[in-house]
Amino acid sequence: MMTDKKELAVAALQAGTVIDHIPSSALFKAVKILGLQDMKTPVTVGNNLPSKRLGAKGIIKVADVEFAEDVINRIAIIAPTARINIIRDFQVVEKRQVSIPERVVGLVKCDNPKCITNNEPMHTVFNVTDIGDDRVSLRCHYCNHTVDNSNVRLL
Repeated sequence: MMTDKKELAVAALQAGTVIDHIPSSALFKAVKILGLQDMKTPVTVGNNLPSKRLGAKGIIKVADVEFAEDVINRIAIIAPTARINIIRDFQVVEKRQVSIPERVVGLVKCDNPKCITNNEPMHTVFNVTDIGDDRVSLRCHYCNHTVDNSNVRLL
């Protein structure tokens, strides 16, 4: 039997976290931030899915895991449009937009070769300086070099 309806067949989560509205270009950076390669629970990753708002989007579903708020907020650096859905008993019990932290420590590499963080064993520190619809600008605390989320390099 053929129908006109188009569906994406992905199993519903009984419990866990769904991160939706991730720009396709940022999806695999989000996978790295969340450490999904080391997860022992089921993980579903979809990329280049149709989106009216983004054109193409990514989605991540992680069964039986609710991420800490600071981990989720790191996603906002590379995907400020992302939305978090917490699932319990097959129901969405919480739905929220990611929020961008004011300071990012030990996550982003400064691409200024003269920056002290590239020459001494220390954590990088970036301050968020500008936020747009899908853009986030970060300034290195040590050398004032600016980087935006489209070309950020994660540690």
